[in-house]
Amino acid sequence: MKKRNLFRIFLFVAVVGIASMAFYACQKPAPQKNIGLQLYSLRDSIKNDVPGTVAKVGEMGYKFVEAAGYRDGMFYGMSPADFKALCEANGLAFMGSHTGRDVPDSTNWEETMAWWDQCVDAHAAAGVKWIVQPWMGRVGYESVEGLKRYCDYFNAVGEKCNAKGIRFGYHNHDKEFTQIDSVTTIYDFMLENTDPAKVMFQLDLYWIVVGGKNPVDYFNKYPGRFELWHIKDKAEVGASGMMDFASIFAESAKAGLQYGIVEVEEYNFEPFESCKKSLDFLNAADYVVMPK
Repeated sequence: MKKRNLFRIFLFVAVVGIASMAFYACQKPAPQKNIGLQLYSLRDSIKNDVPGTVAKVGEMGYKFVEAAGYRDGMFYGMSPADFKALCEANGLAFMGSHTGRDVPDSTNWEETMAWWDQCVDAHAAAGVKWIVQPWMGRVGYESVEGLKRYCDYFNAVGEKCNAKGIRFGYHNHDKEFTQIDSVTTIYDFMLENTDPAKVMFQLDLYWIVVGGKNPVDYFNKYPGRFELWHIKDKAEVGASGMMDFASIFAESAKAGLQYGIVEVEEYNFEPFESCKKSLDFLNAADYVVMPK
């Protein structure tokens, strides 16, 4: 009888233990995915407090950052080595950067290329994987000839970046999805007149939708060209309901996606909370699978 009671007690404890483990397993937060943050999302904060801003980004659970504060060989006023060390001290990799110069003409080509030499050297010293130019000047929108100048320019910059082991890319807004003449869409022209070995594209998912196009159509037409994505919504990622992220992420391999970066430009909440909500949304979404 005693043995039977002991067995019942043992069985009860085991069942309770298993049930408790199952309960707590269900309560675990979503796994942290390899998702980065474009620091322009916290542009006001980082102007006044670089270390504090970077620390909070690390606390949120982001895995890496993309800078938007390069100037004269420095990142947010810090040397490449110091800014990289700050990121790494907060559990973040410093992976990429937004910067650029307007397309030069024959009078300032050499000066512009010298600027790029310094820029690429600074980024190489920081160990980044990519530099992205996030804009074109008016010349690129006024004529096919002006747009071709930009494509040739980006090919030349991409060659410089390749020499230092860095990828060069271009980031769109919505205007690139307008036509520059009766038959030519600006973004299509750029994809067709830049060398894939020298120029990749960082597709801003929100702006292409605002521009009236479907990202998946571009993945099908230009597979492998979209190595980086800006995962964006009108405000916090997933908040507007206008973005069909599930269908977009279903074609990430065809797109050539290597890294996804959240960017928040408008806020329904305090900026840090908006960035955290965006990451939480992506970590909880089963369809979001990052390749690295």
